[in-house]
Amino acid sequence: MTTPEFIRKIRATAGHQLLVLPGVTAVVFDDRGRVLLGRRADTGRWSVVGGIPEPGEQPAVTAVREVYEETAVQCVVERVVLVEMLEPVTYPNGDVCQFSDVTFRCRATGGRARVNDAESLEVAWFETDRLPRLEPFALHRIRQALTDEPTWFAPAEHPAEP
Repeated sequence: MTTPEFIRKIRATAGHQLLVLPGVTAVVFDDRGRVLLGRRADTGRWSVVGGIPEPGEQPAVTAVREVYEETAVQCVVERVVLVEMLEPVTYPNGDVCQFSDVTFRCRATGGRARVNDAESLEVAWFETDRLPRLEPFALHRIRQALTDEPTWFAPAEHPAEP
Protein backbone atom coordinates (compact mmCIF):
# COMPACT_ATOMS: atom_id res chain seq x y z
CA MET A 1 0.00 0.00 0.00
CA THR A 2 1.51 3.29 -1.06
CA THR A 3 1.44 5.94 1.66
CA PRO A 4 -0.91 8.78 0.66
CA GLU A 5 0.52 12.29 0.64
CA PHE A 6 -1.74 13.49 3.48
CA ILE A 7 -0.33 10.79 5.77
CA ARG A 8 3.25 11.72 4.83
CA LYS A 9 2.45 15.30 5.91
CA ILE A 10 1.10 14.05 9.25
CA ARG A 11 4.17 11.86 9.75
CA ALA A 12 6.43 14.88 9.19
CA THR A 13 5.26 16.26 12.55
CA ALA A 14 3.91 13.15 14.31
CA GLY A 15 6.99 11.03 13.84
CA HIS A 16 6.59 7.26 14.14
CA GLN A 17 3.87 7.32 16.84
CA LEU A 18 0.70 5.25 16.45
CA LEU A 19 -1.77 6.61 13.90
CA VAL A 20 -5.26 5.14 13.73
CA LEU A 21 -6.25 5.24 10.06
CA PRO A 22 -9.20 4.23 7.91
CA GLY A 23 -8.68 1.25 5.63
CA VAL A 24 -10.85 -0.24 2.91
CA THR A 25 -10.74 -3.77 1.51
CA ALA A 26 -12.48 -4.96 -1.66
CA VAL A 27 -13.32 -8.61 -2.26
CA VAL A 28 -14.15 -8.70 -5.97
CA PHE A 29 -15.95 -11.57 -7.71
CA ASP A 30 -16.48 -12.05 -11.43
CA ASP A 31 -19.52 -13.62 -13.15
CA ARG A 32 -17.96 -17.07 -12.74
CA GLY A 33 -17.61 -16.66 -8.96
CA ARG A 34 -13.84 -16.29 -9.04
CA VAL A 35 -12.13 -13.86 -6.66
CA LEU A 36 -9.63 -11.21 -7.74
CA LEU A 37 -6.27 -11.25 -5.95
CA GLY A 38 -3.03 -9.37 -6.28
CA ARG A 39 0.43 -10.53 -5.29
CA ARG A 40 1.76 -7.61 -3.26
CA ALA A 41 5.06 -6.00 -4.23
CA ASP A 42 5.94 -5.25 -0.59
CA THR A 43 5.47 -8.78 0.79
CA GLY A 44 5.33 -11.05 -2.27
CA ARG A 45 2.11 -12.57 -0.84
CA TRP A 46 -1.26 -12.90 -2.54
CA SER A 47 -4.06 -10.82 -1.00
CA VAL A 48 -7.31 -9.02 -1.59
CA VAL A 49 -7.23 -5.41 -2.81
CA GLY A 50 -7.18 -2.59 -0.28
CA GLY A 51 -6.18 0.95 0.43
CA ILE A 52 -6.65 4.15 2.39
CA PRO A 53 -9.39 6.68 1.59
CA GLU A 54 -8.32 10.15 0.54
CA PRO A 55 -9.67 12.93 2.79
CA GLY A 56 -13.42 13.27 2.19
CA GLU A 57 -13.63 10.12 0.06
CA GLN A 58 -16.43 7.70 0.86
CA PRO A 59 -15.24 4.13 1.66
CA ALA A 60 -17.16 2.53 -1.23
CA VAL A 61 -15.58 5.01 -3.64
CA THR A 62 -12.18 4.07 -2.22
CA ALA A 63 -12.88 0.37 -2.86
CA VAL A 64 -13.78 0.97 -6.52
CA ARG A 65 -10.81 3.32 -7.02
CA GLU A 66 -8.28 0.97 -5.42
CA VAL A 67 -9.49 -2.03 -7.44
CA TYR A 68 -9.10 -0.11 -10.68
CA GLU A 69 -5.77 1.49 -9.73
CA GLU A 70 -4.21 -1.84 -8.74
CA THR A 71 -5.84 -4.28 -11.19
CA ALA A 72 -7.50 -2.34 -14.08
CA VAL A 73 -10.77 -4.10 -13.18
CA GLN A 74 -13.91 -1.98 -12.95
CA CYS A 75 -16.36 -2.99 -10.23
CA VAL A 76 -19.43 -2.00 -8.25
CA VAL A 77 -19.86 -2.36 -4.51
CA GLU A 78 -22.63 -4.76 -3.48
CA ARG A 79 -22.52 -4.72 0.32
CA VAL A 80 -20.48 -4.26 3.48
CA VAL A 81 -19.02 -7.61 4.53
CA LEU A 82 -17.01 -6.78 7.61
CA VAL A 83 -15.96 -3.94 9.91
CA GLU A 84 -12.91 -4.51 12.08
CA MET A 85 -10.23 -2.68 14.03
CA LEU A 86 -6.98 -4.43 13.15
CA GLU A 87 -4.00 -4.94 15.41
CA PRO A 88 -1.31 -2.23 15.24
CA VAL A 89 1.44 -2.84 12.70
CA THR A 90 4.99 -1.49 12.77
CA TYR A 91 6.53 -0.89 9.37
CA PRO A 92 10.25 -1.32 8.63
CA ASN A 93 10.79 2.46 8.85
CA GLY A 94 9.36 2.48 12.40
CA ASP A 95 5.94 3.97 11.58
CA VAL A 96 3.14 2.45 13.66
CA CYS A 97 -0.42 2.29 12.28
CA GLN A 98 -3.68 0.69 13.30
CA PHE A 99 -6.33 0.39 10.60
CA SER A 100 -10.08 0.50 11.05
CA ASP A 101 -11.07 -1.67 8.08
CA VAL A 102 -14.35 -1.70 6.17
CA THR A 103 -14.52 -4.63 3.75
CA PHE A 104 -16.87 -4.61 0.75
CA ARG A 105 -18.10 -7.40 -1.49
CA CYS A 106 -17.77 -6.15 -5.07
CA ARG A 107 -18.80 -7.41 -8.50
CA ALA A 108 -16.56 -6.95 -11.53
CA THR A 109 -18.23 -5.01 -14.34
CA GLY A 110 -15.42 -4.50 -16.84
CA GLY A 111 -11.75 -4.19 -17.53
CA ARG A 112 -9.17 -6.92 -17.77
CA ALA A 113 -7.22 -8.05 -14.71
CA ARG A 114 -3.60 -6.98 -14.98
CA VAL A 115 -0.92 -5.28 -12.91
CA ASN A 116 -1.89 -1.61 -13.13
CA ASP A 117 0.53 0.03 -10.67
CA ALA A 118 3.70 -0.63 -8.68
CA GLU A 119 1.84 -2.15 -5.70
CA SER A 120 1.36 -5.58 -7.32
CA LEU A 121 3.67 -8.14 -8.89
CA GLU A 122 0.81 -10.19 -10.34
CA VAL A 123 -2.97 -9.98 -10.56
CA ALA A 124 -5.23 -12.96 -11.22
CA TRP A 125 -8.69 -14.49 -10.78
CA PHE A 126 -8.90 -17.58 -8.56
CA GLU A 127 -11.57 -20.21 -8.02
CA THR A 128 -12.60 -19.93 -4.37
CA ASP A 129 -11.79 -23.61 -3.79
CA ARG A 130 -8.31 -23.20 -5.34
CA LEU A 131 -6.89 -20.15 -3.59
CA PRO A 132 -3.15 -19.55 -3.25
CA ARG A 133 -1.69 -19.35 0.24
CA LEU A 134 -3.26 -16.33 1.93
CA GLU A 135 -2.85 -14.53 5.23
CA PRO A 136 -5.77 -15.09 7.67
CA PHE A 137 -6.78 -11.45 7.06
CA ALA A 138 -7.55 -12.09 3.38
CA LEU A 139 -9.02 -15.56 3.84
CA HIS A 140 -11.44 -14.34 6.53
CA ARG A 141 -12.65 -11.54 4.24
CA ILE A 142 -13.18 -13.85 1.28
CA ARG A 143 -15.10 -16.34 3.42
CA GLN A 144 -17.34 -13.58 4.80
CA ALA A 145 -17.94 -12.19 1.30
CA LEU A 146 -19.09 -15.63 0.12
CA THR A 147 -21.87 -15.75 2.71
CA ASP A 148 -25.18 -13.96 2.84
CA GLU A 149 -24.74 -13.36 6.55
CA PRO A 150 -25.07 -9.92 8.13
CA THR A 151 -22.01 -7.71 8.31
CA TRP A 152 -19.36 -9.25 10.58
CA PHE A 153 -17.95 -7.23 13.45
CA ALA A 154 -16.25 -8.05 16.74
CA PRO A 155 -18.89 -8.06 19.47
CA ALA A 156 -18.76 -5.56 22.29
CA GLU A 157 -17.49 -7.39 25.37
CA HIS A 158 -19.38 -5.26 27.88
CA PRO A 159 -22.31 -2.95 27.34
CA ALA A 160 -21.47 0.71 27.64
CA GLU A 161 -22.58 2.29 30.88
CA PRO A 162 -24.83 5.36 30.74
